[in-house]
Amino acid sequence: MMSPALRALATTVVLALVVAPAPGARVAQDAARFDAVVQPFAASGRFMGAALVARGDEIVFSKAYGKANVEWDIPNDPSTKFRIGSITKQFTAALILLLEQDGTLSIQDPLGRHLPGAPEAWKDVTLFHLLTHTSGIVNFTALPDYRTRQVQPTTPAEELERLRDEPLDFPPGSNYRYSNSGYLVLGHVIERLTGRPYAQVLSERILGPLGMTSSGYDSNAEIVVHRASGYTVGPDGPRNAPFVHMTVPHAAGALYSTTGDLHRWTRALHGGRVLSADSFRKMTTANRNNYGLGLTVRDVDGRRLIGHGGSINGFNGFVGYYPDSETTVVVLANVAGSAQQVATALGSALGAGR
Repeated sequence: MMSPALRALATTVVLALVVAPAPGARVAQDAARFDAVVQPFAASGRFMGAALVARGDEIVFSKAYGKANVEWDIPNDPSTKFRIGSITKQFTAALILLLEQDGTLSIQDPLGRHLPGAPEAWKDVTLFHLLTHTSGIVNFTALPDYRTRQVQPTTPAEELERLRDEPLDFPPGSNYRYSNSGYLVLGHVIERLTGRPYAQVLSERILGPLGMTSSGYDSNAEIVVHRASGYTVGPDGPRNAPFVHMTVPHAAGALYSTTGDLHRWTRALHGGRVLSADSFRKMTTANRNNYGLGLTVRDVDGRRLIGHGGSINGFNGFVGYYPDSETTVVVLANVAGSAQQVATALGSALGAGR
């Protein structure tokens, strides 16, 4: 005969089994909750793109919104490829750290060691300063002639020639100011030390080994299947974004990707499959202004968030990782403006659902 205590325990277990949703039902509930977060942004016209939330390797939410091409009425879907802007910087930082692991360089090296002919004003700039936006080198996208120059093909060497006579914003290492120029210089260093184009090095060292087949260095001329067109928000709806020649952003922001590929990348990076433990520690240690190496590292609502946003004509996005729950949030948009806000809202929904 079952004792009263054992009977109570059995009743509790049965009730738990009845009340607790099955794993598939939990995923469906999560997907509906995350979709409800994104829908108001999409309905207002402030967001077109794709969003993904994953816990570990399991994708619990992946959905696309709006149009990949408005003129042809082609919808976005989770396989759509978006320009990712400055999300590119974490890939560039990882390549520099891989070269350090190879013994090719040290991130504490002075820039002049790997860039012969660097101007005298840059003699105290190190690779670490470039990685952390503390070099003082002026941001080339903030120069007065950038809007006219962004439409012209260029090379990193040509862009560096333009920068060499610009005064530093501050002495190297003394302050923080976000500068695309630092990552442009790093891309040039990668090409000089490897003797190969940045895009090739990236493919050989990261994209290929990780199976990121839907990512690459964007090109204005090449046919890129499933690539979205970029838009801005006009008074009467989307408008085509201004042209930018993709040789201009280079290692600071020229890549395209998908939400799925960026989840794959994030899991590999944080799972120790890209860098050594020491290199990963360097990449994810906050320096000035909560900036690591190609990543921001900060606490949001009591949770550590490691990630980076990106914006380039007609596109914006954010990739974030919450290490306490091994949760990845990826939002990529092909209309300028709100991807960061969508990602923040999804992050808040994560906390509400814990």
